Amino acid sequence: MTHAPVFSTADLVDEHEAVIASCDLQLRQFGGLPSFAGVVRTVRCREDNALVKRILAEPGAGCVLVVDGDGSLHSALMGDLIAASAVANGWAGVVINGVVRDVATLRTLPLGIKALGSNPRKSAKAGRGEVDGVVSFGGVDFTPGQRLWSDDDGIVVLSAD
Repeated sequence: MTHAPVFSTADLVDEHEAVIASCDLQLRQFGGLPSFAGVVRTVRCREDNALVKRILAEPGAGCVLVVDGDGSLHSALMGDLIAASAVANGWAGVVINGVVRDVATLRTLPLGIKALGSNPRKSAKAGRGEVDGVVSFGGVDFTPGQRLWSDDDGIVVLSAD
C-alpha cells in the first residue's frame, strides 16, 4: 500500500520562503492521497487528454504530472481509467488546471489528484498539446525537474537547482 509522504507545505514555505513558489489557484482534492510530492513532469493541452493518457501510461517513478488544461471546465482531462493507469505505473500525483470525472472512484485510488472541479463530459483524443514544456498557472511556472509538494494547504514548488 502507498502511503502519503510526511510534510507540511506551510512549513516548507516558512523554511524556504525566498526560493519556493506557492500556487495561488484554489484546486480541489480528488485523489485518495491528500498529500503527495515528486519531481514535476508537464503536459499542456486543452479539452484533449490523449497526451495525459500517454504520459501516465509510462513509468512514473514517483513523479507528479502537472497538466495545464487552460482552466477549461468543459471536458475532463482525467477519469478513473487514466488515474488507475497512473497508480499502476508509479506516479505520485496529478495536478490539473482543468477538470476530472469519475470522482467517486478517484477518491479510492492511492494517488494524489488536484483539479479545478469535475465534469462528466469526456475530452477529445487528437493528441494536441505539448509534453515537458514550462506550464504556468496560479502564479507559478511549473518546470520539468522541479520538486512539487501538495497537501490540504496548497501546492508549492522548488526549482531543481
